[in-house]
Amino acid sequence: MNTRGRLDGQVAFVTAGGGGIGRAIALGLAEAGADVAVFEIVPERAKETAARIRELGREALAIPGDAMDAEAIRTAIAATDARFGRLDILVNNAGGVSGRPFLEQSERSWRRHIDINLVSMLAATHAAAPLMIRGAKGGAILNVASIEAERAAPNFAVYAACKAGMVSFTKSMAIELSGHGIRVNCLAPDHTVTPGNQGNRSGPVDPASWRQRDADEVDAMNRLIPLGREGIDTECGDAAVFLCSALASYVTGITLPVDGGTWAAGGWVRGRNGKWTLNEGLSFGG
Repeated sequence: MNTRGRLDGQVAFVTAGGGGIGRAIALGLAEAGADVAVFEIVPERAKETAARIRELGREALAIPGDAMDAEAIRTAIAATDARFGRLDILVNNAGGVSGRPFLEQSERSWRRHIDINLVSMLAATHAAAPLMIRGAKGGAILNVASIEAERAAPNFAVYAACKAGMVSFTKSMAIELSGHGIRVNCLAPDHTVTPGNQGNRSGPVDPASWRQRDADEVDAMNRLIPLGREGIDTECGDAAVFLCSALASYVTGITLPVDGGTWAAGGWVRGRNGKWTLNEGLSFGG
C-alpha cells in the first residue's frame, strides 16, 4: 500500500476552514491522517467542521476568528501550537470579493480586500513558518488563490491584484524557506460550488437555502468550462492533500489550477452548436 499520500502525525492549520473549499481541504487533510485546527469567522461552521474531523478519527481545534484581524490569526496559531505542540501544514484559504468597477470602489473596500486576501496570508505565514522551522521536519504551506491572479478581471481588479500577490509571494517563500525543507505552493480554483457562491454566506452550511440557477445559467456556465461542469470543493481538497503530502515532496513554488480547464481555454468557450469559439453571440461569430 502506498502511504506517501498519508499525513499521519501531522498538524494542519486552515484559515476559513468552515465552509466551501476551506472545509473540503480541512476534511481532506483529516482523512489523510492530519489533526486540524479550523480558523473560521462563523462559529457554527468552525464547530461543525471540527466535529466532522473528529468523526474521521482525528483531533480537531475549532477557533472562531476574523481573518482580517492579523493578531487574531497569530493568537490562533499560537493556540494550535499550545494544543498540539507542532505545526506541519498551513493552508491560507481565507479570501473574499465584492464585484464593482474600480472607480466606484471605496478605499475602505480596497483595504478590506487586501486584508482578507493578502494580509491574512502574510500574517499566518509569518506566525506559522517559525513553528515549522523549530520542528526541524520541514512543512508545507498552501495558498489558495484563483485563476484571476493571472488574467484580467474587470470589476474584480483589487481582488485579482491580491491573488497575483499571493502567487508571487508563494514563489518567493518557496525559495526563502527551501533550506528548512518547507515547501510552498498555490492552488488556483475557478468556478466551484461553495456556500458563498450560492448565497449561503452566514450561519451553518445549508444546501437547502442555496440559490438554484435556471437551465440557461447552468448551460452558460457549463459551456464556459472545458470539462463541462462546475468544480466540486472536494476536488480542491484532493489537490491540497497531494501538495501537502510526500507525493509532492519535490514540488515547490508552483501554482496549480483546479478549474476544469478554464485557464487553459484562454477565453475559448463551447458554443451552443457544440463547437469551440471566441466570439459566440457577435454578428460575425460562428
